[in-house]
Amino acid sequence: MRRRGIVRDERGFALLIVLLVLALVAVVGAEFSYSMRLEASAVRAYKNGIIGGHLAETALEQAIREIVADAPLVVEEDDGLLSFYTADRRALPRLPRSKAQLVGGYYSYRITDEEARLNLNTSPPDRVDRLLLALGIEKEDRDTITDSLQDWRDPNEEHRVNGAESDDYYLKLPVPYRARNANVESVAELQQIKGITPVVYNGTKDRPGLATLVTVRSSGTVNMNTAAPAVLTALGLSTAEISEIRQGRHNNGPYANVPGKFGGRNLGVSTRTFRIEAEGIVDDRVTARLTAIVQKRTDSDPPSVVVLEWSGGR
Repeated sequence: MRRRGIVRDERGFALLIVLLVLALVAVVGAEFSYSMRLEASAVRAYKNGIIGGHLAETALEQAIREIVADAPLVVEEDDGLLSFYTADRRALPRLPRSKAQLVGGYYSYRITDEEARLNLNTSPPDRVDRLLLALGIEKEDRDTITDSLQDWRDPNEEHRVNGAESDDYYLKLPVPYRARNANVESVAELQQIKGITPVVYNGTKDRPGLATLVTVRSSGTVNMNTAAPAVLTALGLSTAEISEIRQGRHNNGPYANVPGKFGGRNLGVSTRTFRIEAEGIVDDRVTARLTAIVQKRTDSDPPSVVVLEWSGGR
């Protein structure tokens, strides 16, 4: 009897060991399977990112094809997109810009006129103030932004009444940095300047952001064929004058020359500098974005562009 009890105990112990081993194998197997799924997902994401990057670069090249065409005039159409016109104001057909199919996915791009924006490095404070007012920004915030922008650009460390310099503001932030004390080099840099909050910079669904209306790469002259009402307001044009400009380019296409009544208002009718925002789309997801500011060369044959600024990519 005692011998039979010992045998039963040994069998029970062996069964327990087997169950423990099986449980351990199941856990290891599940962990291995999970790790393999993660690795497969990471490889797929990496692959899609590479493909998306090439698609975005293709979109950029397609945009450049439109820019280098023999079309010195551009106008913003009712759909908010740019159309290119020849010198005799004949519209050129647009290339596909939205979800154009290519091997591996799709690409999209948007071309905007950099000369339609207000140049912050060449504009006096009153123009910047009028632009901010057109965006519905309160006076106290406008004063902070305009003074801080001037302090950011000037070479000294003396701040204006509502402004900021390195020693009294920027170096005391949780992540300290110094004011540039030189011209702004990129619109993205504005996010570092006192008073320019994410809402001011990016805008809301009801109000455009400052980033879409300003530049640091233009000649300083604003293209009346593409400028938004807020930018024209910043130049001191009245509501009636802005309506006349917009109605004229809507009905007749781009202005070939600046009408006499608008002379001396810092307005032009052509541009050489453009902003391209490109996307690569794989499996219905945007996997790569890039933004480039390019300037059309007039002294090259065949026509080409110079890249002034580049961000993003794969």
